[in-house]
Amino acid sequence: MIVGTIVKGIAGFYYVRVDDKVYECKAKGKFRNINLIPYVGDKAEITLLNEENRGSIVNILPRKNYLIRPPVANVDQAVIVFAVKNPNVNLQLLDRFLILAEEQGLEIVICFNKIDLEEEKVCKELAAIYKKAGYKTILSSTVSNEGILELKEALADKTTVFAGSSGVGKSSLLNAIDTSLKLATGMISEKIKRGKHTTRHVELLPLDNGGFVLDTPGFSSLSLSHLDSMKLQDYYREFVPYNNACKFIPCSHIHEPQCKIKEMVEEGLIDFERYQRYKSLYNELESNEQRRWKK
Repeated sequence: MIVGTIVKGIAGFYYVRVDDKVYECKAKGKFRNINLIPYVGDKAEITLLNEENRGSIVNILPRKNYLIRPPVANVDQAVIVFAVKNPNVNLQLLDRFLILAEEQGLEIVICFNKIDLEEEKVCKELAAIYKKAGYKTILSSTVSNEGILELKEALADKTTVFAGSSGVGKSSLLNAIDTSLKLATGMISEKIKRGKHTTRHVELLPLDNGGFVLDTPGFSSLSLSHLDSMKLQDYYREFVPYNNACKFIPCSHIHEPQCKIKEMVEEGLIDFERYQRYKSLYNELESNEQRRWKK
């Protein structure tokens, strides 16, 4: 057996890179029996078949982390890309992806793209919300090339999942970062004002700066149904310093009096709108839990 990295998966076939060679592999049936799906980024043990460049995946080595959507494993960081306009930014969806990335302990960079389409003041105010929360934020445009060098430096020597909604310009940004990639790009649908999928599958791509990037299909929704409502607060960076400073422990930071988080919101140290989105997510998770308990 030899060990390689799954760099692409399409229609039940997995492409495993071993040194400079890529083998087309099928996964053994045992993975279905243990409910394990091979992910791009997985380290896999394969056996070679008699046919040239063909093999079988016989084992997936332990993962250091993984995301269910997009389905990737063993990444160092997530670059979460949203456009400031065309399509309009969806902060509820952005917060959901931040929670999934925080859950897996990833380094996180938030990129607000297409800033050439919006007023500078609006773009800076948007970035300030997440800077205040403790995130590195980059404002970018492939039209003006603003932020491209900063993004390239952020990707250097790391394995990064590049994720975000359809049409936000992920593939265009990657083409600007590394001109050898030549990824397909698309236009926004004028009818529904949403992006069209140009990336159809997850693929691990080498960059000319020594890093690797996982280009992923866009998404329009993310489920957090697996999370405990009382654990949600642990994935908000701006909450963490105050989580144990409330009068009542544990504290949901919603119903209880003398809550330090609510105090920080009132003082402007935690963004009010982001806190409102936290409450909405908390209530969603709590409702899901109540439905499960009644069954």
